[in-house]
Amino acid sequence: MKHALVALSLAGGLISAAQAGEVYGGVGLPGVMLGYAHSVSPSLTVRGDFATLGSRKDRSTEEGVTYDTNIGYNRAGLFADWFPAGNGFRVVGGLTFNDLKADLSARGDGVTQFTIGSQTFTSNPNDRMDVSITYPKVTPYIGLGYGHHADKGWGFVFDVGASFGRAKVSETHSGPSFSSSGGPVTQADVDLETQELRDGVAKVTFIPQLSLGISYKF
Repeated sequence: MKHALVALSLAGGLISAAQAGEVYGGVGLPGVMLGYAHSVSPSLTVRGDFATLGSRKDRSTEEGVTYDTNIGYNRAGLFADWFPAGNGFRVVGGLTFNDLKADLSARGDGVTQFTIGSQTFTSNPNDRMDVSITYPKVTPYIGLGYGHHADKGWGFVFDVGASFGRAKVSETHSGPSFSSSGGPVTQADVDLETQELRDGVAKVTFIPQLSLGISYKF
């Protein structure tokens, strides 16, 4: 009986939470978004959402090397909204759980000129250099927004803010043009190339959010 009462109590709490809940969706940065919010009090709402930009393949030249790039971004977030003025304006804090990674892959073809560090050379078909840029898995989020305050029915939501963190750069390389195989490109050249990439990535210290959407409160 005791366990049954506990189960009924929990079920009642879940039903109550569902009745007070809100679903919402949006688009913008970081992509297409779907979430759920629950009002704890007139001045506080907690919510969670998932957003994705999908993945994209492209080609870019970075520091004298042409890379095939594959970039993907998905993120989940847990947030608390504080309504200091008692209207729709809110201050937002929380955490984002990120899956943001860029893979850059350079392949020699016997024709293309590569510049790695201080060495400019004609690439060998067996040369390859792979660079991985990864963003922290968990980052703090701070922002401002409007919405998630309607009593019932449809509403409008808007968010602007950012997740804060620094990405990391790692690389692997192989092929006859590298010194480990007797070629002209030394490890110092590779380190210089990688550091130049790190210096560029280090300038990005946050991922912005700018999203617009609609909500429905039960």
